[in-house]
Amino acid sequence: MADQKERVIVGITGASGIQYAVRILEILRDLGIETHLVMSKAAEITCAYETDLSTSDIVSLADVKYGIQDIASAIASGSFSVRGMIVAPCSIRSMSEIATGVTSNLLTRAADVCLKERRRLVLMVRESPLHAGHLRNMATLSDLGAIIAPPLPAFYLKPRSVDDIVNQTAERTIELLGITVPTATRWGETTATGKRPRD
Repeated sequence: MADQKERVIVGITGASGIQYAVRILEILRDLGIETHLVMSKAAEITCAYETDLSTSDIVSLADVKYGIQDIASAIASGSFSVRGMIVAPCSIRSMSEIATGVTSNLLTRAADVCLKERRRLVLMVRESPLHAGHLRNMATLSDLGAIIAPPLPAFYLKPRSVDDIVNQTAERTIELLGITVPTATRWGETTATGKRPRD
């Protein structure tokens, strides 16, 4: 029997930063990893505000797309094998649902499944400033095994454009799932192009 193709769930909420999800989907596609996409209704609205892409453009980057209320889908079950899930970006509302385990849609249900199955869940929480309730929910999620990874730029890599920032953040986020991204720039190491981060 042939080895099963590796799978990753990508969730997109309505928080600002949908460009991160687009780049994550592109990188995972280039790595040959099967992606399972679920977008909230708010994410579709944010897409129109922040990019020139249509929802169908983003959907075309994924191998499988699910409706936000399709709670009978494969990714709603722990028996469906996946490496993990990235929520990019992750709104405070979605984060709060995942923290409590009281999920109202497929995106937060799939994230909850990753936690209960002890799979990696990376939440690119996009909000500032944060009040104590937000911080408590983040601490709860960390205790449950989630990785809280706000999309913060690494200026020591001397980015020259917004694309540089998005690319580095997306690569770093994917590697939090234990997936190696050969093009990723790391401090003290040369990249695939032969350059060191400070060059």
